[in-house]
Amino acid sequence: MSESLAARAAALDAADPLADRRKLFTLDDTVYLDGNSLGALPAHVPARVQEVLTREWGELRIRSWDESGWWTAPERIGDRIAPLVGAAAGQIVVGDSTSVNVFKAVVAAARLAPQGRDEILVDATTFPTDGYIAASAARMTGHRIVPVAPAEVPGALGPRTAAVLLNHVDYRTGRLHDLPGLTAAVHGAGAIAVWDLCHSAGALPVGLDEHGVDLAVGCTYKYLNGGPGSPAYIYVAARHQAAFDSPLPGWTSHADPFGMTPEYTPADGAVRGRVGTPDIVSMLTLEAALDVWDGVSIDEVRAKSLALTDFFLECVAGCVPEGRVTSVTPVAHEERGSQVALRCEDADRVMNGLIARGVVGDLRRPDVLRFGFTPLYVGFADVERAARVLSEVLAEEVAGSSAGAGLLR
Repeated sequence: MSESLAARAAALDAADPLADRRKLFTLDDTVYLDGNSLGALPAHVPARVQEVLTREWGELRIRSWDESGWWTAPERIGDRIAPLVGAAAGQIVVGDSTSVNVFKAVVAAARLAPQGRDEILVDATTFPTDGYIAASAARMTGHRIVPVAPAEVPGALGPRTAAVLLNHVDYRTGRLHDLPGLTAAVHGAGAIAVWDLCHSAGALPVGLDEHGVDLAVGCTYKYLNGGPGSPAYIYVAARHQAAFDSPLPGWTSHADPFGMTPEYTPADGAVRGRVGTPDIVSMLTLEAALDVWDGVSIDEVRAKSLALTDFFLECVAGCVPEGRVTSVTPVAHEERGSQVALRCEDADRVMNGLIARGVVGDLRRPDVLRFGFTPLYVGFADVERAARVLSEVLAEEVAGSSAGAGLLR
């Protein structure tokens, strides 16, 4: 079985139209399946960062705000991210963390909603920070948080619903939620739809404009490979920009930021999503990293993502002893992101065993092994090796347990 899977992997890699993208990244012999936590380093980025440090900061210093385009970087880089999430230019601004942008988006959504609505629906399975931030925003705006499973959102909507905060892909299971259908349901109830794209941007089509999303946020250090702590972004649909009322009206979102007036007058457009001085080094690192997307179709990325995850599930079924792991990631393509989550006893020890053997994933306690598949640099041979090593680790665990039991007797 393993020989036939290895042959299949070689054939799939040979036919892969994205295979050449792998050479754009700094990689080694490790099978890296944790790009849904931290993307790999694009090989050309260190030289760009060196230029930023030595020339733009070291030589030009303050002049770089104008001469090197530092001041306009948040909007310029936002426009580069826009095609990857299905947005026209002028609607995304880069800056701050995902958590800060969730706060801006949820408060702004509550303010955009019709008067008299006092409920904010939140994905009950959300990444914890989204829930914490939304609860704080609700307290500040006089709203009530209502945790709801994404599939149950349509039935929970009503005349009191102001806004709904949802994750496009569940960070634990890799389940892809129905962004078009849920957004339409939210709008049908007269509420504002806010989406967290952290686990979908750069892995699959999002269609923010096509599906009428109101506000969205996302990080850039996962599938966008922007580096650890790289700045996040916020999307403000063009139709909402004139009324977008940020709870953090910083000086760089002012219509005349250098006028230094005591009264706040918001700038036009997505610039309203800015707050303070941009984190330039991280931001320009991200801008350089986005070069790997030049000429890449997000539909092509999605096709490879599904092929990779399909093949991984097939390899696991063919290599791993029955009953040792159970996939909690949906089989249906329309319900799957770009990761596979396997429920496994003693997940901590199993993942440590995988990493020791050169297969890097991560886990979500207590019992979920999580494997992210980044189509730009993960190949099918990586997938076959990961499943084979997983079976070896699990087999060693069984053997070790049996030996231990014999000694106890």
